[in-house]
Amino acid sequence: MIKPRKIFKNLKLYYSSPEAVIITGMRRTGKTTVLQHIYNDIKSGNKLFIDLENPLNRKYFEEENYERIKTTLIGLGIDFSQPAYLFLDEIQFVRSLPSVVKYFIDHYETKFFLTGSASFYLKNLFTETLAGRKYLFHLYPLSFQEFLQFKGSSITLPARPENVTKPLHDTISNLYDEYVLYGGFPGVVLKDTVEEKNRSLDDIFTSFFHLEVTQLGDFKRNNVIRDLMLLLMQRAGTRLDIQKISKELGIARPTIKEYIAFLQGTFFVNTVPPLSKGKDIEIRKAPKIYGCDSGLLNRFAKLDRGPLFENSVLQNLLPAGEVHYYQRKSGVEIDFILSRMHAYEVKIHPEESDVKRLSTLAHELELETYDVVSKDYTTLPNALYAFQLGGEAAKAVKGFAQ
Repeated sequence: MIKPRKIFKNLKLYYSSPEAVIITGMRRTGKTTVLQHIYNDIKSGNKLFIDLENPLNRKYFEEENYERIKTTLIGLGIDFSQPAYLFLDEIQFVRSLPSVVKYFIDHYETKFFLTGSASFYLKNLFTETLAGRKYLFHLYPLSFQEFLQFKGSSITLPARPENVTKPLHDTISNLYDEYVLYGGFPGVVLKDTVEEKNRSLDDIFTSFFHLEVTQLGDFKRNNVIRDLMLLLMQRAGTRLDIQKISKELGIARPTIKEYIAFLQGTFFVNTVPPLSKGKDIEIRKAPKIYGCDSGLLNRFAKLDRGPLFENSVLQNLLPAGEVHYYQRKSGVEIDFILSRMHAYEVKIHPEESDVKRLSTLAHELELETYDVVSKDYTTLPNALYAFQLGGEAAKAVKGFAQ
């Protein structure tokens, strides 16, 4: 049985549109499962699911004459005289696929649903070829609300913190601890034991390195990228210092920038840029670096619970919109600003001074709302629990479909 994801409802709006629907994201976030859900949901017998990670299946789309591809697809059961649906998994393995998709959309009005794990390649290959002919969706690791569904929990998360009692907080907090320590990859969440979860996290890291870095990246020094991956995970939540990383790894700064762009483009890391509203008082240069998943950070970087908790908060904000941070030269900062309107300061155990400081900054920046995101139980005003963040963040952005 396929577990529900928030993205399902949003994707359904585009079932009947002529454009290709492309689902991208980090490896093992569940893209194939989402594609299978859509396949099952489309009420048509004129459809075909092809896994392009299988080298034999790639041959179907490697013909230079696209009419020969049509002949092959007819042999596989597709009737182009009526609406046809093609579901292609792992499209990054076929470099010519964007032009093939364009051809069949233009000539046969074929509806495509596609998945790919490497944005680094998808953006380059698909931007011009399928201009105006695609919708791109990013599938993230599970939000905490999705995590609860995958765990089979019947807990209903209260909308506001004043409705959270201490016993309820303690119950939910224990689950959130698991979420922080082992992350939101569906395959990890569904494992029962710590040993199985750790083995799954090891497999995700290994799979990413071999399939994205080694096969798709084609870099001369893969060991340097490996070391960079570990170093970036260790520095989650800090500003990116290219010069310092360059000295530590003994690699030129342009090369480090290229490698980081690759790791960001393939979703292994997330960067949060600074919010720019005043040239004189802001640090406007370096973005902050975060991991794609707190479970991977915990497994390979052994961070303190503060950075792990902050990373988990970001994981629940990213699906809701653009995220920035704000910091003045004095060091006063706001951890996250969502859609340039909503401020979130992340604290394990917030104090009244944290709320006052955030309130002052939020008003000076003319932000619409502000909340201190707490891990521990609190009765402070303008404090929001991390486990409520998915719902709050989703509501904060107009048009975000849960």
